[in-house]
Amino acid sequence: MSSMGHSADEDLETKEMDAKSLSSSQSQSRYVHKVGIPPRQNLFKEFKSTVKETFFADDPLRSFKDQTKSRKFILGIRAIFPVLDWARDYNLTKFRGDLIAGLTIASLCIPQDIGYSKLANLAPQYGLYSSFVPPLIYAAMGSSRDIAIGPVAVVSLLLGTLLKNEIDPNEHPTEYRRLAFTATFFAGIAQATLGIFRLGFLIDFLSHAAIVGFMGGAAITIALQQLKGFLGIKKFTKKTDIVSVMRSVFLSAHHGWNWQTIVIGASFLGFLLFAKFIGKKNRKFFWVPAVAPLISVVLSTFFVYITRADKHGVEIVRHIEKGINPSSVKEIYFTGDLLGKGFRIGIVAGMIALTEAIAIGRTFASMKDYQLDGNKEMVALGAMNVVGSMTSCYVATGSFSRSAVNFMAGCQTAVSNVVMSGVVFLTLEFITPLFKYTPNAILAAIIISAVINLVDYQAAILIWKIDKFDFVACMGAFLGVVFSSVEIGLLIAVSISFAKILLQVTRPRTAILGNIPNSTVYRNIQQYPEAKKVPGVLIVRVDSAIYFSNSNYVKERILRWLMDEEEHVKGNYQTKVQFLIVEMSPVTDIDTSGIHAFEELYRSLQKREIQLVLANPGPIVIEKLHTSNFATLIGEDNIFLTVADAVAYCSPKLAAEP
Repeated sequence: MSSMGHSADEDLETKEMDAKSLSSSQSQSRYVHKVGIPPRQNLFKEFKSTVKETFFADDPLRSFKDQTKSRKFILGIRAIFPVLDWARDYNLTKFRGDLIAGLTIASLCIPQDIGYSKLANLAPQYGLYSSFVPPLIYAAMGSSRDIAIGPVAVVSLLLGTLLKNEIDPNEHPTEYRRLAFTATFFAGIAQATLGIFRLGFLIDFLSHAAIVGFMGGAAITIALQQLKGFLGIKKFTKKTDIVSVMRSVFLSAHHGWNWQTIVIGASFLGFLLFAKFIGKKNRKFFWVPAVAPLISVVLSTFFVYITRADKHGVEIVRHIEKGINPSSVKEIYFTGDLLGKGFRIGIVAGMIALTEAIAIGRTFASMKDYQLDGNKEMVALGAMNVVGSMTSCYVATGSFSRSAVNFMAGCQTAVSNVVMSGVVFLTLEFITPLFKYTPNAILAAIIISAVINLVDYQAAILIWKIDKFDFVACMGAFLGVVFSSVEIGLLIAVSISFAKILLQVTRPRTAILGNIPNSTVYRNIQQYPEAKKVPGVLIVRVDSAIYFSNSNYVKERILRWLMDEEEHVKGNYQTKVQFLIVEMSPVTDIDTSGIHAFEELYRSLQKREIQLVLANPGPIVIEKLHTSNFATLIGEDNIFLTVADAVAYCSPKLAAEP
């Protein structure tokens, strides 16, 4: 009997110890799961860390650490001139690949350059000049192995349109040319400045969708502009919109078209498109579409010469200045009214050129699995345009068609650009007189075949499927260019890109969370219909940082969620909402306006007798909540590490369920 009593006492004592142990473990567990407050940082260190992450995220000075002064100097020179790095490992095998690639892209660039200079309303030789000096500068300073440098269709059209708005190229050709060099100089300065001050992220503000639309619209506009040379029309509109161009084409149909010109243009356009088709069908024949433009120029020139078709209304190039680039330092406007105009045009053209070049460089770098330093690229592109502006060049950048040919031809380094430049040099010195009888129709056909690929309808379809707002940006830019002008299309592209950013910042997404059955996981009830709401608890997630621009919206949106839930609960006779849990994992930062909005939310909830609870605020957010005493206001016991912890606190009955 006594043994039974003794045993009962032992059981009681054991239960008490287990209860104490359970209580202790629960309190210990609750202590462990509290949100940690990071140690306060020194203001200078915090500022330094922010600046480093914003401008030096790639840690460009990493290789300079623990090096001698002489070694740092050498590394600095090599950083500015990457050629000093890769030239040490250069060999004959690499040169063979670069030689073939350089000769191939040279055969493509020469006829294209002559045509693109016409888009910029400049004499043909200026297109060739821009494929001679800039590629040499880029070869020494650029970090891309595949990009091919020279004039491109979109930038040529943009520059020509903006310059023509200021000066008529036919009435004042000298002033027009000087303004073109001035714009090129400031385009280079802008590009280099972005690279030096590591502001390359600014070009990312032009969204991919807007670029697709802008490029497509520009391609259509460029192709329409070629109808003048393709059809042999002498009187043609100076406007670029599709309505004006088509009106001009049809009004001149009865007396302005030249059938010989149309035959030449249509025949060789068909040949160029067929060559492209062969190149796409079999990658081994990549060289066919690359050499097709040069073959077209040679054959059409010979045909016009022997038939003297120029005597029958076929417009020809007539004259291309012989010799390499003359100096144009004295032609750049450094004073006067045109200085400001050149600066403005240069900034716009420079940004578009930069966007295109960086996109092309990154594309091919990812294909060959090497890193491309965007800021170094900007400095290189800027330097080549500054030097180019002083050597009679207009804005040059990376050409996608030439870069693709360069890549497929097996280029190994930027020496392919040097080879191309060498061929252009020989052309300027010895071959330009042979282009006298080249028909304008063949240049129009070459440009049309080159810009067709810029109309990326497949990308537009994909954009429509993924994001409707992006599609609006794409079509807005496209229609703006096609139906108005290049600058209007560009303005629409930039405006819609910024509008999207503002919309996402000022109207962040919020979601109601529910519990995934048989788990402690809480997810968006719209994404997971099986997720169940917690009786008496409303869980809201904010999917953005909370700043002055969106703090009021976040507060009002949470209150609307609460009102909707209260109406639903009241109508279904369910448990009244007593707790509002705000899941703050996605909230990366909060400012004083955001904290003020939360204070107003807290006071509004108090009037409704609802407790505000926060779950998993990040280190920056929790520090600011404590500094502002907001954590004290709502009670530190109401801030939890996870939503599950917060729910366990708010609804013990639910937490106890298996």
